[in-house]
Amino acid sequence: MKNLFKTGDIVSTKVNPKKPLKVRLFARKVYYCDVYNHPEEKEEVYFEREIEIYKNS
Repeated sequence: MKNLFKTGDIVSTKVNPKKPLKVRLFARKVYYCDVYNHPEEKEEVYFEREIEIYKNS
């Protein structure tokens, strides 16, 4: 299966586009993401349809 985002890509959720996330792993059709620049926060998990490339605006 081809994934749209690669490990290390900075993405955001479509419902919260101002919160950057860093893709850590793609497995079993889901993306495991860390909150960018906040490693102490809990890992977040999303389907591909829920995330997009982060737009810093």
